Amino acid sequence: MRIRIVDAFTDRPFAGNQAGVCLLEAGEWPPERWMQQVAAELNLAETAFARPEPDGADWGIRWFTPAVEVDLCGHATLATAHVMHTEGVARGAVRFTCRSGSLMTDSRDDGTIVLDFPAARLSEAPVPDGLAEALGVRPEAALRTGDLGDLLAVLPDEAAVRAVVPDSAALDALLRREGHRGLIVTAPGTEHDFVSRFFAPPVGIPEDPVTGSAHTALAPYWAERLGRAELVGFQASTRTGVVRVAVRGDRVHLTGTAVTVLDGTLLV
Repeated sequence: MRIRIVDAFTDRPFAGNQAGVCLLEAGEWPPERWMQQVAAELNLAETAFARPEPDGADWGIRWFTPAVEVDLCGHATLATAHVMHTEGVARGAVRFTCRSGSLMTDSRDDGTIVLDFPAARLSEAPVPDGLAEALGVRPEAALRTGDLGDLLAVLPDEAAVRAVVPDSAALDALLRREGHRGLIVTAPGTEHDFVSRFFAPPVGIPEDPVTGSAHTALAPYWAERLGRAELVGFQASTRTGVVRVAVRGDRVHLTGTAVTVLDGTLLV
């Protein structure tokens, strides 16, 4: 079986967010334990498995971190669409079915890929006890992200976002206590509309380099705050990445590019 490693939300190798991509034959999903073992072996933020659906119209897609299966992943979906487009498996628009419903991708001839994802439903929340201590900075506000399952913390400025060095054990315990998958920290940007970082120790990801799913919450938050539906976000991890977002009602369009850096054979 061929397996690729793709850098997503970047136009150059060794940046953006790495994803493993396995395109499967039509039929039953492989055993869940096997897919989890492959993801653990690759040890990337996410590994995507995609297969043609029985009706021939859609593709099914599933995502695994090294530790667990997740309900939604942006960068690994972009990576999968990139592989399908560059290999000629599918051109243009592709609809994926997953545990979060139906997702659309549109691969364009200029190399950009647009993801059509559900917008997260935001609600104000108190800043949890211990969050300031775990981050080393006190958030100005906190929001829940509905079914996305993350906590969104608003920091004073870009410098504060870049300077965060979380106590991973304390943050893990806090997120588990509050029932969250991960923590998004964000602030206004200096060269981009907003900046962010994402930490998800409960699902085995101390820090995710570029997080498409988090932008389904960041997009509506910053669109309302800045009064514009189309924005550019910068994820300030060590690898960095750029996500262009557009709020379209209850959907969010995420636009980015990707680069394949490894194409190999899975022998087991």
